[in-house]
Amino acid sequence: MENCNILFTSVGRRVSLVKGFRAALERMDVKGTLFGADLKTNAPGLFVADERVAVPRCNDPEYIPALLRLCREREIRLLIPLIDPELPVLAETRASFQEIGTTALVSGPETVAICRDKRDTGAFFEKAGVLTPVIFDIDEVLASDSPSFPYLLKPADGSCSQGVTVIRNKRELAFFREYVPNAILQELLVGKEYTMDVFTDLEGGVHCVVPRWRIETRAGEVSKGRTTKDVSVMEACKKVVEALPDARGCITVQCFVDRDGVIKFTEVNPRFGGGAPLAIQAGAAMPRWSIELSLGRRLGSYFDGWQDGLTMLRYDDAVFVEDL
Repeated sequence: MENCNILFTSVGRRVSLVKGFRAALERMDVKGTLFGADLKTNAPGLFVADERVAVPRCNDPEYIPALLRLCREREIRLLIPLIDPELPVLAETRASFQEIGTTALVSGPETVAICRDKRDTGAFFEKAGVLTPVIFDIDEVLASDSPSFPYLLKPADGSCSQGVTVIRNKRELAFFREYVPNAILQELLVGKEYTMDVFTDLEGGVHCVVPRWRIETRAGEVSKGRTTKDVSVMEACKKVVEALPDARGCITVQCFVDRDGVIKFTEVNPRFGGGAPLAIQAGAAMPRWSIELSLGRRLGSYFDGWQDGLTMLRYDDAVFVEDL
């Protein structure tokens, strides 16, 4: 029986995702221990993993050495990063993990840099030949006699919808530009918002694209969503991800589709998105594919056999522990 120990870094609240990987190991008849790592010792995801470990903050110089020691000592085959701040340092040290037999499922430094700053992301979308929201100069809008409110203000390097604000007048713009760090001002998009869970192989080849309609969100994460087999969205998204210089593993892409069917892309996050369990439940076997890559297997042909129209309705649940 093959063995695949898996480490989830910054596991946080990703209980459903950890359970998805456990189910995949069982279905594949692959032996493996699931390790959860997090800065916070009371993160719920730690307590659904088989073993839990505390690690330094991802910007601590000891973060990577601590992960490498853990991977070496516990024979970790697959490392799954789950938050944006840790991606740059893991991308830069990906080869160090490979040297000890650990597949770090993280895109390369260039891709991570493109996705980290929304100005760079917008320039990338334009170069890839897809539409993206216009970015406006804040000073020019404030000086204009006839600005076209409303706009969207957000941090250029933000995540989880933190600091995202709809701006309706100059007074709001003048205030929030000081309140929101590293702010950019964008065209406010209307229409249906989609998140696409895209899975790529180790060479960046796109294996699957699953659009999810974001019916309702909470704190930047989908709380109600539905898989939607929109071919135009899928093809445009595939084009975007194939243009990334070194994509690897799960890539999360966001776009809006207006009433005329015009698609505008807004974000790329090179990691598992918070709503990925919906795509997995619909049949996009991303945990299985991740494990297969770490075992040196090839994924086969492009997969689009996932269930269309599957709706996810999320609710709060709890993990109860006695030994905290």
